[in-house]
Amino acid sequence: MKKAILSIFILCLHLTAFAENTVIESPDKNLQVNLFLKGGSLTYNVQYKGKTILEDSPLGMVTNVSDFSKDLVMIDKTGKLINESYTENRIKKSQVAYQANEVVCNFENAGKQKISIVFRVSDNDIAFKYILAQTDETARCIVEKELSGFKFPSFTTTFLTPQSTPMIGWKMTKPSYEEEYVPDEPVGAPSKYGFGYTFPGLFHIGDNGWALVSETGVHSLYCGSKLSEGTPDGLYTIAFPEPGENNGIGSASPGISLPGETPWRTITVGDNLKPIVGTTIPFDVVEPLYKPSKTYQFGRSTWSWLEWQDGSINYDDQKTFVDLSAELGYEFVLVDNWWDTNIGREKIEELVKYAGSKNVGICLWYNSNGYWSDAPQGPKQCMNTSIARKKEMAWMKSIGIKGIKVDFFGGDKQETMKLYEDILSDANDYGIVVIFHGCTLPRGWERMFPNFVGSEAVLASENLIFTQHANDQEAYNACLHPFIRNSVASMDFGPVLLNKRHNRKNDGGTIRKTTEIFQLATAVLYQTPVQNFGITPNNLTEFPAFVIDFMKSVPTTWDETVFIDGYPGKYCILARRHNGKWYVVGINAEKEAKKIKVELPMFAGGKVSLYYDKKDRSPQLEEVGVKNNGEMTLTIQPGGGVILTN
Repeated sequence: MKKAILSIFILCLHLTAFAENTVIESPDKNLQVNLFLKGGSLTYNVQYKGKTILEDSPLGMVTNVSDFSKDLVMIDKTGKLINESYTENRIKKSQVAYQANEVVCNFENAGKQKISIVFRVSDNDIAFKYILAQTDETARCIVEKELSGFKFPSFTTTFLTPQSTPMIGWKMTKPSYEEEYVPDEPVGAPSKYGFGYTFPGLFHIGDNGWALVSETGVHSLYCGSKLSEGTPDGLYTIAFPEPGENNGIGSASPGISLPGETPWRTITVGDNLKPIVGTTIPFDVVEPLYKPSKTYQFGRSTWSWLEWQDGSINYDDQKTFVDLSAELGYEFVLVDNWWDTNIGREKIEELVKYAGSKNVGICLWYNSNGYWSDAPQGPKQCMNTSIARKKEMAWMKSIGIKGIKVDFFGGDKQETMKLYEDILSDANDYGIVVIFHGCTLPRGWERMFPNFVGSEAVLASENLIFTQHANDQEAYNACLHPFIRNSVASMDFGPVLLNKRHNRKNDGGTIRKTTEIFQLATAVLYQTPVQNFGITPNNLTEFPAFVIDFMKSVPTTWDETVFIDGYPGKYCILARRHNGKWYVVGINAEKEAKKIKVELPMFAGGKVSLYYDKKDRSPQLEEVGVKNNGEMTLTIQPGGGVILTN
């Protein structure tokens, strides 16, 4: 029986070779990768349902001891069906079944050095990586260039965010991965800074479909990469960090011990946006790097700094926010920068005890600092070396700290990836969860590191306090994130700012342009297992009770996520399920109200709670019935939102 099943699996692999050409199809046969040698160089292209997604695109690499860009000869290849399932409670769905056809092609260059390329093709996702062999006594190499490219048809438009110049911005903290997106831009348009684009990148290939390009599986054994500037004919390639990142310290090129391998490059493909929003490929192809030291808790948090800023980092204000979390039924309070000098360690211990009496956990902010920025906030020099870090974490464990938020990282060099990994690994030893801020994109980290919660890596909510422009663009940006940044990793945005004016007294500062229902919707729209919400004590009495009641019950972990409708930067409607309860949320960034007919089979024939905005933008709640076929017409006001729950 086992032999028969194995034979069926092998037959299901569509793996053919003609003059060293290899075709790898998805299990449903809609997605096809064509891999071939052309004049000794490795090339591939991609079709989906017979339409071109990628034209002939380069593969290969050059190291300081080998050249795999030319004179390659295929030695052999193998294929198998990957059929795996796993459970993960910190991503967009808790139970994942991953099925893909895997092909490993082995090549040799003129010097008899060997490289393998591994392709996995599932129904809407492609992942590939390189494996370098050790062929003589040389057991190490520096990757000088990776040729891997993505050549899109000339009619493609892009949704990309630029990589910033190193060591610029506030206190020389860039790149902080908080740049703006340019929507529907032609391929080949120059980036803002001239340093390419931060992962992930979304591409609209006209009527042919959509593609999301990213990477996963990056940790201390490689650098984080990005997309190069695009060429006029639509080619983007893998690019390494800039030499000036991390204040110029450390190599911009990754080092590999031989035998060794690269991270996975990923491409999610669809003829609509549903596969883009729903992809789990960042987690499908990686494995946990260590076991959790305890069962970690996730949930909701209040956060005084967001609206009340630095002046709130004192003992009395933090007690106020502990009380706020307790009243809301939240699990945590985040105490932000300067607590070491403005509160002190002895008073922090008192605060932890007080919070514990109300079943609220305390999380602490830290500066990641070493030599890579001038950010002045403390605590400093606690996270950048192993000795200091372990001493600090032992103290945190002794008083019952639940998590840390580490800020101000300096780039994507391999050295920086090692710092992320070291912080996570040490924190796990002490039973502490970790959020990163002012940081790079997580690349499969939710599955790789069991105590990783999420990262910012986005133009997040603090900018709503800093500039009116961020408020004017809030709805537009919110309609991008489910398709791009939040599609591939948890996003520590800090949503739900209910103050109409963004300051402590709600009477000055920048002006919120979105509605209360829009703000509530972002609690579901943005996905991360610990949400640091922007709610403040005055909000409890400023709105109808149902507004705060919603925020008391909204979860932060999800069993299922389903894209309903939308277009990047214009509007988005999606559904998430926690246990048996569904939340359908929609937001509108356009200037006119939108009426959208949707199919919601999860609500068919039942009654739902409908949260919506009246034309005067005031929040409303009513119970409505849903047709037996699940069809509904939703009206979403400009800058507004809609929520349905069962």
